[in-house]
Amino acid sequence: MHLRINSRHLEVTPAMRTHLEVRLERIRKHFDHVIDASAFLMVDKAKEKDLRQTAELTLHLKGKELFAQAHHEDLYHAMDAVIDKLDRQLLKHKEIIQDHHHDKNKVQSLSQ
Repeated sequence: MHLRINSRHLEVTPAMRTHLEVRLERIRKHFDHVIDASAFLMVDKAKEKDLRQTAELTLHLKGKELFAQAHHEDLYHAMDAVIDKLDRQLLKHKEIIQDHHHDKNKVQSLSQ
């Protein structure tokens, strides 16, 4: 999976890239048909200090895109939260795909 990282008001360090890549491995374990991922990390000048760091992540799948966004006072926690959100979305997407194919096979076997 190819990971593309963009940022606003901060410099992406090798530690940030490594952290995202390691966390994305969990997603790859659940679903290995991810084409690529796009991350957008930013620091906003929000009035609430605890919501300044933002992480957005988009996963490109065959025929679908999954998007999640998380805010936190620490960028690493925001990255973890966005990965958790996408992991839940991906598991739900995987169940829908598997249920769809399962129902199709069931209908074919009943018609024979």
